[in-house]
Amino acid sequence: MELIEKIFKKSGWIAILEAIIFAVLGMVLIWNPEGIIKWISYILGAIFIVVGVFKTFNYVKSKGKYDLYNHELVYGLMAVVIGIVTIVYSGTIASILRIIIGIWIIYTALIRVSSSLKLRTAGIKAWPYCLGLAIIMFIGGLYIILNAGTIVMTVGIIMVAYAIIDIIEDIIFMKNVKELF
Repeated sequence: MELIEKIFKKSGWIAILEAIIFAVLGMVLIWNPEGIIKWISYILGAIFIVVGVFKTFNYVKSKGKYDLYNHELVYGLMAVVIGIVTIVYSGTIASILRIIIGIWIIYTALIRVSSSLKLRTAGIKAWPYCLGLAIIMFIGGLYIILNAGTIVMTVGIIMVAYAIIDIIEDIIFMKNVKELF
């Protein structure tokens, strides 16, 4: 039991760290939305290109041997193409990023709903707060996805709010870990 409790607390601290990183990204998006999206696009594009060149080089180095299913050449070339497209169409990346962030927030909210229902089953009194925060997170994620006019700054504000809610819920969960057992 003590080992499981330590694992839950460790995962709680990791979740808080992730939420802090998310909040920092949100604040950066609020501070300089257009510039940040372009930089993210350039960085992602460069990463894809580097990985693509590396995969292609590995394929050429091994001469495609060793494995009938060695598709590093195709992976490498596709990664280079994706990298170039990401850099060239950096303006479109904002829309894609908005959708990915919205999906991530909805996913996390659904996990939180499940956790709050488990807390209810365990008889922990804080479960309605966790459920309410999860519902707010879910609505925020839906707003980001469904509102095509959502500007990047709004996404940043919602990211910061999400991170704060996530941290509060993680702290509530970590304080009530012992009651689960």
